[in-house]
Amino acid sequence: MKGIFDFVVTPKDDRYNNTKTIGDKKLILNTELQNHNFVSRVGVVMAVPSHNPTGVQKGDEVILHHNVFRRFRDIKGEEKNSRSYYKNNLYFVSPDQIFAYKRIIKWIPLEGFNFVKPIKEDKMFSINFEKPLIGILKYKDPSLKEAKEGDLVGFKPGAEYEFLINKEKLYRVPTNLITIKYEYQGNEKEYNPSWAASS
Repeated sequence: MKGIFDFVVTPKDDRYNNTKTIGDKKLILNTELQNHNFVSRVGVVMAVPSHNPTGVQKGDEVILHHNVFRRFRDIKGEEKNSRSYYKNNLYFVSPDQIFAYKRIIKWIPLEGFNFVKPIKEDKMFSINFEKPLIGILKYKDPSLKEAKEGDLVGFKPGAEYEFLINKEKLYRVPTNLITIKYEYQGNEKEYNPSWAASS
């Protein structure tokens, strides 16, 4: 099975990542069907389309939009699959729903997307754990020439969307919303919440 423009993808583990194993017990973190925070966003490519300018290959792991594997309730309250669902845990995924792919051990963002690691807030009386709108460029859009991986960058409000990659909390930031490259001051520290590291 092969599409002309769409990839065929299956979830890497399950459609939802709403459980956590503690010792020999399994804890259910969320039972809400509609909560996108617990939808799995990692898939495995089963087939690539005939037209494929992305570089993504069969067998690659991919970071996807949260609506690909999501289920929802329609206006009558009946549970439905997303429009991406095909059959037998297979999904048609358009290229604009894929944000990065894994080649061997390295994650490579698709053109137009970057992944930024938040940094710790260092103001003594701040209630925030991380500095807003600034972070370390972890995985870089190949077309972004103004910055390199490891640089400290700023981005527009509302640009960030949270992902968990390799047990790290990262923000997916579109390239056109990265606004500035900062110089390091020497006091910057990466921020990774404990729930991310233990997932």
